[in-house]
Amino acid sequence: MKRRDFVKGTALTALGASIIAPLETLAGSRETHLESDDLSGAVIADENYPLNFVAIGDWGRNGEYRQKEVADQMGKWAATHANKFIVSVGDNFYPKGVVSENDPLWHYSFENVYTAHSLQYDWYPVLGNHDYGSDPEAQVRYSKISRRWNMPSLYYSKEVDIDKQSGKVLLVFIDTQPIVYDFEERQPKKQLQWLDDTLTKASANVKWKIVIGHHPCYTAGPRIKNYDTLSIRKSLSGIFEKHKVDVYLSGHEHSLQHLKADGYTHQFISGAGSELTEVTAGVPYSRFQASEHGFMYFSINAHELRVNAINDRGRVLYETSLSK
Repeated sequence: MKRRDFVKGTALTALGASIIAPLETLAGSRETHLESDDLSGAVIADENYPLNFVAIGDWGRNGEYRQKEVADQMGKWAATHANKFIVSVGDNFYPKGVVSENDPLWHYSFENVYTAHSLQYDWYPVLGNHDYGSDPEAQVRYSKISRRWNMPSLYYSKEVDIDKQSGKVLLVFIDTQPIVYDFEERQPKKQLQWLDDTLTKASANVKWKIVIGHHPCYTAGPRIKNYDTLSIRKSLSGIFEKHKVDVYLSGHEHSLQHLKADGYTHQFISGAGSELTEVTAGVPYSRFQASEHGFMYFSINAHELRVNAINDRGRVLYETSLSK
């Protein structure tokens, strides 16, 4: 054999060995179980607050009145802060709701506004007074069309894991318009009995109870002594106190608020998704009020519930924590 053929053959043998050896090592190693989320760079929740969600209300105005700007900021926030789902506290479509599950407003006010990848998670809505202007049940039926719109009925409940070890959060979604105006055909007393029963039957490992509706029980906005505020307070306050409801989350007032009157329950208003209304300073039970566009962000563990109010420029206007 010529010398150059010997050298070539030796080099190829060495090269083959250097390639085959790592492959043999890989072949002999244990198989992996990587999921898509492990590779996607998805935001990982703060280990101190395993459960997080965004809350927004009074938004459906075809992207106008800074709805689009709020939506864009929600997308940016959720892209850098862990988020499991979005809660909508009603008045989803102005001025008179949607006429059907095929109404163009679904695209103009929802699908084509909340377009960020970080907002393509489950939305859990309730109805507001404006949603009753056309066909309220159309928003229930849309759940069968949309992948992210999840409204199984006009009122419903959901228990959500905080994490695998820390227990659950009970979310109860109510339909306040029939309660405020006592629509007999919609059986408001039946709904109130259902609310009482649902809170009574909460799992033993439920750490936090959150009720979501549209009309607030208290406010520092224009409706401090309005009929709807006083009516919903009369209907709900006793049930909340009886079952030690931690949070009542609502909209209707177009602002961001935290209110704590006498009793157990804290109330948060996140109704600043588009058009704004004024707030009043100095209301005794108001801990925070701002007539600014924005949304709220809830972060939860077994012993603490943290709330941030964020405006349409990404500024945190207010932060508070509830402990137990």
